[in-house]
Amino acid sequence: MKKRPIGSTGLSVTPIGFGTAALGGMPDTYGYGVDDETAYATVREILDGPVNLIDTSRNYGFGRSEERIGKVIRERGGLPDGFVISTKLDRDMETGQFDGDRVRRSAEESLAALGIDRFQILHLHDPEHARSLDEITRTGGALDTLFRLKEEGLVEAAGIAMGRTDVLLPLLRDWPFDIVLNHNRFTLLNRSAQEAFALAQAKGMTVFNAAPYAGGVLAKGSDRVKRITYQVVDEEALAPVRRIEEVCSEYGAAPGAVALQFSMRQPFIGSTIVGVSKPERVRQTIEWATASMDDDVWKILDELVFETDDPEATRVYVAG
Repeated sequence: MKKRPIGSTGLSVTPIGFGTAALGGMPDTYGYGVDDETAYATVREILDGPVNLIDTSRNYGFGRSEERIGKVIRERGGLPDGFVISTKLDRDMETGQFDGDRVRRSAEESLAALGIDRFQILHLHDPEHARSLDEITRTGGALDTLFRLKEEGLVEAAGIAMGRTDVLLPLLRDWPFDIVLNHNRFTLLNRSAQEAFALAQAKGMTVFNAAPYAGGVLAKGSDRVKRITYQVVDEEALAPVRRIEEVCSEYGAAPGAVALQFSMRQPFIGSTIVGVSKPERVRQTIEWATASMDDDVWKILDELVFETDDPEATRVYVAG
């Protein structure tokens, strides 16, 4: 896969990256768990493939995602040449603390878990769930400390990774991020991240679009998955998914392939982050990314109604 540069950082990433939240074992979010051996096998499959970007976080599975990735990195003797790890600074999951001191501790925890000595990509994660936004934005706070880590040479690219765009937009205006990562808000079902992505592009930030399957339903099917953006939904809410599935069936296309390529074909998206929980999903993602698609599919899907409200406005957030 042809790599795309992240500004002037010297890093380049493939148009797909693999997200590893599920590899931490998060059944409250995904409706299923992932055991150690499946997680290790999935990471090995990623490292052996054509994609060079893996995305994780300090709080995915309360550290299990980073620890499982780190075990495979160590058994390989380090990252493959040209491979990029993206991880995230997280608040204290018990108190919600997210100040400069917490950033330093979170960074140290991630380095130890992953078995690396510096960060290629490090995001501030989910500030909307912290106890105080002021702790994050004030002088000496979380964001100041993130950019200080970059000045110290510990971080190559500094990013912001979060959901709520009403909180994200002012942060994008005020801080010089290299990358913005947003999830579930630019899919076939929802485009609420459009303004944030346009602003990021105008300011020279690379856009990572995560969760193109709306939490999995567009990949696994509405008959199997009754959740949209990690929330259990009724048949009425699933109706737009079923309409997409009907169009795909008419043209012999896999809905997952269409959902993935919808994101990949947007010129302002630098990389699409796809969550995987087993090796087969890694291989399937690459197949979907390169599948042939009838142009009429896009014409029909472009005419379908999509949401612009926050898709997680009513979500009951469960940490871990």
